[in-house]
Amino acid sequence: MKIIEKNLQKDYIKLIPTSEDDLWHLYNVIYKGDEVYAYSSRAIKADSEYSRPKSAERISAFMGIIVEYIAWDKFLGRLRVHGVICDAPEKIPKGVHHTIAISLNKPVTIIKEKWPRHILSRLKKATRTERPIIIVSIDDESFAVAQTKQYGVDIKVEQRIKLPGKRNPEFRKKAVKEYFKRVLDCINQIWIITRSPIIILGVGFIKNNFAAFLRKEASEISKSVADIKSVNNGGSAGILESLRSGVLLKTSHKLRIIEETEIIEEVMKRLGKEDQTVSYGIDLVENAIKLGAVERIIIADTLLRESLEDNRTKLDQLMKKVENQKGRISIISTEHEGGKKLLGLGGIVALLRFPIYSN
Repeated sequence: MKIIEKNLQKDYIKLIPTSEDDLWHLYNVIYKGDEVYAYSSRAIKADSEYSRPKSAERISAFMGIIVEYIAWDKFLGRLRVHGVICDAPEKIPKGVHHTIAISLNKPVTIIKEKWPRHILSRLKKATRTERPIIIVSIDDESFAVAQTKQYGVDIKVEQRIKLPGKRNPEFRKKAVKEYFKRVLDCINQIWIITRSPIIILGVGFIKNNFAAFLRKEASEISKSVADIKSVNNGGSAGILESLRSGVLLKTSHKLRIIEETEIIEEVMKRLGKEDQTVSYGIDLVENAIKLGAVERIIIADTLLRESLEDNRTKLDQLMKKVENQKGRISIISTEHEGGKKLLGLGGIVALLRFPIYSN
């Protein structure tokens, strides 16, 4: 993300998204009621007496809309902001509905009545470049290749296979080689673009055998292998297991998805022990904040994004109180398993400095 102009006295920030992760951030930054300005196109009906019936001219222009709702397609990497036109050239009517498609490498300006601190912090973090990590999870029955995103893990491919038994060593050796070539082809399609570090996960010896295959058949890709870890499952199940257990943490501590998963696992651990240093649900969390007990407040991104204005204002006020009490704030993506667990707890949790016992 490139922030090219920021004027909080006039309530606007002008920026350029440069990656799909940036579009995800904007999806969580732009709220209903904000104003969004960007170049967009609109069909305008011709009013000349010589024009054909229903004929229209498409005009590209810089225009602004008051946001009503936002749609993000993570598979197509597309963010569309729907609302009512509030500013546009003379030919384009105001007060009508319009959709602005926010595109990569094109500027967009956002105006808010108030910029909450957690949103400014999110935008600041988004300006830091983080290379995604390629994760390969492999065993004798399946493999998956995924890429980390700031909103979660994107499983690019997952396939099941059936290798010959160990009683037929020649057939098995040939089949394993073909299997490894298939996995390598899938990795290469991502690596050749990103040159990202690679983590290999697997069961038993197969992960090490695959790493040896890479060293022999794809030495450049092999140089990107940052770590090899053991898990109990192959495929996507192995990737999810690695996130829950924290085996990836040493290699990729700074990745948002790993950090968020670790936070939620701490919540679940305390709940499992019936520890009184965790509260969940808006009423209990609010009470804990009033008592000055909150060490960290954890909120699902959808709770902020989809709440009505009054509820969002209340959440902003709670976060501000936590910051004033030297607490920490974590906004968790609901695109991964940890975020879905958080939604199951009402979308808001607090880790406490000291236990609070309810009557």
